[in-house]
Amino acid sequence: MLEDRVAIVSGIGPGMGRDISLTLAGAGAHVVLAARTEAKLEAVAEEVETRGRRALCVPTDIADPDQCRHLAATTREAFGRLDVLVNNAFAEDPFASFEDGGPDAWKQVFDVNVFGTLQLTQAAVPLMKETGGGSIVMISTMSTRIVNPLLGGYAASKRALMTAAQSLALELGRYRIRVNSVAPGHIWGPSLEWYFGWLAGQRGCTPQDVYDEIAGLTALNHIHTSEEVAQVVLFFASDRARAITGQTLDVNAGRYMH
Repeated sequence: MLEDRVAIVSGIGPGMGRDISLTLAGAGAHVVLAARTEAKLEAVAEEVETRGRRALCVPTDIADPDQCRHLAATTREAFGRLDVLVNNAFAEDPFASFEDGGPDAWKQVFDVNVFGTLQLTQAAVPLMKETGGGSIVMISTMSTRIVNPLLGGYAASKRALMTAAQSLALELGRYRIRVNSVAPGHIWGPSLEWYFGWLAGQRGCTPQDVYDEIAGLTALNHIHTSEEVAQVVLFFASDRARAITGQTLDVNAGRYMH
């Protein structure tokens, strides 16, 4: 689906960033890996290369516009093209109420989730235009649909990014650049497993009881994995979605429908 195309994935780590990168590589893409921690990049790069694709590690803090421009320039120098940008890097609130954290806490989240993402997108667009088009995928969240008051800044920032994606879709469509969003719900993995264990301890029940409760809120009685989210990102990145732009696809096993 992506044979010999080039993708940048931000927010590389052991979870969704890794699985998105490996899924794109499995579909034939060479992958430029971006995150603040170089060791995380190198670990994922090794896995990408076992799939027969090239991996390029570029340590990047998307909150720094100079680093965003460096990432795009390094991609141009190494590959001469850019077909896919997956904006996966994010920041969350410190799990505090608005009264305790206030606008300053929200601003830190917006600086990464909105302005950092837009800085990276702006740096990538000229290279996509040179390529003749491409696909930009914003990773959003179910928190924009079902809001947790302790994650208000995160939810508000991701909602703003969804609107920004629609604006960009209208502006960039003439260059054959598509812009879409993927909004995952709870993602099963080590972090959620730890959280369910903590909740179980607080409630005096088992982690399986917590899992069954949360899964039971979905139509499919299922908590999806980051690999399942990555398959949706691959769809948006590929030509199978060539007539789709400005859309948000919710991946939450039917927890929220609209």
